[in-house]
Amino acid sequence: MSFNWKEFDLYNPTPEHAMLRETVKAFTEAEIEPQAHDHDRSEKFNLSLFKKVGELGLLGITVPEQFGGAGMDATAAAIVHEEMSASDPGFCLAYLAHSMLCVNNIAVNGSDEQRHRVLPKLCSGEWVGAMAMSEPAIGTDVLGMQTKAVKTGNEYVINGRKMWITNGTIDENNTSCDLVLVYAKTGEKHGRALISTFLVEKTHKGYAVGQKIKDKLGMRASNTAELVFQDCHVPETALIGHEGDSMLHMMRNLEIERLTLAAMSLGIARRSIEIMNRYATEREAFGKSLNHFGQMQRYIADSYAEYKAARAYVYETARRMDLNKEGNRLDSDGVKLVATTMAKNVADRAIQVLGGYGYVGEYVVERLWRDAKLLEIGGGTLEAHQKNITRDLAKNPESLYK
Repeated sequence: MSFNWKEFDLYNPTPEHAMLRETVKAFTEAEIEPQAHDHDRSEKFNLSLFKKVGELGLLGITVPEQFGGAGMDATAAAIVHEEMSASDPGFCLAYLAHSMLCVNNIAVNGSDEQRHRVLPKLCSGEWVGAMAMSEPAIGTDVLGMQTKAVKTGNEYVINGRKMWITNGTIDENNTSCDLVLVYAKTGEKHGRALISTFLVEKTHKGYAVGQKIKDKLGMRASNTAELVFQDCHVPETALIGHEGDSMLHMMRNLEIERLTLAAMSLGIARRSIEIMNRYATEREAFGKSLNHFGQMQRYIADSYAEYKAARAYVYETARRMDLNKEGNRLDSDGVKLVATTMAKNVADRAIQVLGGYGYVGEYVVERLWRDAKLLEIGGGTLEAHQKNITRDLAKNPESLYK
């Protein structure tokens, strides 16, 4: 029986993907949506809901089944992030920090011993994970990081601070997450910093939460923290790979991180279009529905077209992505560059269509608008993506035709 390519569904390419989307959509409507507004306003992370996501088997969506995961691909990861973010991007960001930045990173780069030891706990929801790269004075300039790890005997001693760490704390009492994947400088080679990756557990002496960062513009349903490492002792078995391997680890993981951040943008945009379309259909002005007026038509039509274009780019990039190796930076940067600004603009138009109602929390779009802004900053700034894409195209101009 020959394959009919006309019937191929880019967004649900297999029955398993379609079932995953329906499962996550139903869970989102039943469990995530009812709590979204309150947790945004209280700036609290819903730990009990997070553990329910673990019970669904989603916390290790890309992790091989032998380590407790679902063993699915980049398209599956995009589906989960799109569906969750249509309701609560803040909660979804906590999910992303755990399942992509920490769990997928370990699944791809860790040793079998490390994976067998920590991944089942992370995939089940028994443990909450995070990744710590940014510092108070260092963001995009990774090689300029100041956190250091020094080998002493059969252990490493880590000193430094990390900033803007999603899931860095799990509550209001500065309780640290269970495991954080930490990037630290372990020396220099040919005048270039050697960055290494460590698994730091909350039981390790010298690791603590400095502060929970409050009063954020958006993504308030995820906790953001400063982490402090003061003579933090970790065993040499906490090192992932070899000293200086972190740039390889980052390259392998940044692509799925940026893809899923772009997928979050799709959820924000879709929900915003749904809300403004319904409002413009039902609301009347001068005896006619709002969608009769040209300016409203422009807001809705432009938003729909931009969302559909970005969605195709995101899912095509997911289809081509190999989670076990780098090599698709051009388009993982490209989808985040396009989709994040698209989502912010669509949410902004939704507020404009709703007028005063769009400016208050009850109608959701003001929260989506606030949440959308972070996606232009976190996981790589727009400016970093522009630099990367320009460099990659200069090196490989034939990429334009692939």
